[in-house]
Amino acid sequence: MKAKHKQVGVGVVLGVAALWVVALGMNRGESESGALPTFEVRQGPLTISVTESGTIQSRERVVVRSEVEGRTTILWLIEEGVNVQEGDLLVELDASALEESKVDQQIRVMNSEAAYIRAREQLEIVKNQAEADISQAELDYRFAQLNHTKYIEGEYPQELQRAEADINLANEELQRANDKLSWSRRLADEGYLTRMELQADELAARRSAIDLELAEGKLELLRKYTHEQRLEELKSEVDQKRMALARVRLRASADIVQAEADYRAKKSEYERQEDRLQRIVNQIAKCRIKAPADGMVVYTTTGQGRRGADEPLREGQEVRERQELIYLPTAAAMMAEVRIHESSLRKVAEDMTARIHVDAVPDREFRGRVRRIALLPDAQHGWLNPDLKVYQTDVYIEGEAGALRPGMNCRAEIIIDELDDVTYVPLQSVVRIGGTPVVYVVGSRGPQQRVIEVGLDNNRMIHIVSGLNPGERILLNPPLEASRRPEPPALHRDAPGAAGG
Repeated sequence: MKAKHKQVGVGVVLGVAALWVVALGMNRGESESGALPTFEVRQGPLTISVTESGTIQSRERVVVRSEVEGRTTILWLIEEGVNVQEGDLLVELDASALEESKVDQQIRVMNSEAAYIRAREQLEIVKNQAEADISQAELDYRFAQLNHTKYIEGEYPQELQRAEADINLANEELQRANDKLSWSRRLADEGYLTRMELQADELAARRSAIDLELAEGKLELLRKYTHEQRLEELKSEVDQKRMALARVRLRASADIVQAEADYRAKKSEYERQEDRLQRIVNQIAKCRIKAPADGMVVYTTTGQGRRGADEPLREGQEVRERQELIYLPTAAAMMAEVRIHESSLRKVAEDMTARIHVDAVPDREFRGRVRRIALLPDAQHGWLNPDLKVYQTDVYIEGEAGALRPGMNCRAEIIIDELDDVTYVPLQSVVRIGGTPVVYVVGSRGPQQRVIEVGLDNNRMIHIVSGLNPGERILLNPPLEASRRPEPPALHRDAPGAAGG
């Protein structure tokens, strides 16, 4: 890159020296202006062009980039200029750190897989337990309902019937005891029974009366208290079993949700660790960069100073992710990559023709056409010099270009216009005073300012639209202080054909 800048600097110096030689050669001697160099206004063909230096590149090419994350080191690099086929190894990057990460990641994958399997089995256990708990709670609830129905429809009527039967039996026993007592009293009055026998019958009658009262009280107790109490107990048991069933269902659902969440989390973690392992494996594979297509190997650092890669690509060099490493031209069509200064950008347009001279092929001139002009200035040059705005421009070379190789230095002359017969003077002889272009015409009274109308220039000569005639002599180097004046003085218009006011 430094050698290239030196060549450009030497070329600029030689160009300026040549221009002074031409200017001095055009001066035919001292005039009334003294020893100042002059130029005779000329008329003839004038080519308006913009000339910029650049590099030769292939129009169609496959860009090989480093796809390894972060930064890594080149262990092996194919030689530049080698013709390769698809699948051939181009670059091998250092994968030692990735190999270590792979081992660690495999351990993480195994641990996460074990946790995932446990969570999956635990989910099945929780589901089975939930089904069993719900089934038992449903069975208890169903039994409580059956007990309630059985009491209302079976047990209570039986108890009621038994109590009524006891009353009837007690009533009959009392009747029999009273009848026997009446008969015993008659017999006792007639002297057939003893006092003791009569008292025994009286006691039996009283016992039967008491049994009847007890049977009637038992029935009353059953109807008023025992039945209501038992009914409330059974209703409460039904409600308790129903609520217990609801609690079991909620708890089972919560346990299942928790188990499923744990299962999904373990599964996601396992898949994430698997993905990380696969990404590391892919990164290791990407450390061996192979040719995606057939072509000739061209390092991106060859003739690519605009990308800031001053150091040539080599083994042991550290590269970053997405960094361009190699170009593989896929066709013989070539182009010149040049940078147009912003001051010349308004002159250049797409589809303009160009003449291209390549340093490596000095005896041949190539023809080309402007195909693309960048919309934004080159960021790399903007970073190196914020005041310098250049725009990347691609000039497609037409015709056979077999002698050209990517990375060759070139000079592209973009043809803006080709004027057949016009008046022109050196660009340096025109100065602007208050924004108006003027020249200093050498006459009998010495150099005099004259307002002129100018057209385009080619950075060497400028087209004079009006104000000068061929054959007139002007100062090649006007006084610099004249251009600093804010407004032009009374300008002389001696020569015929000078521009009107």
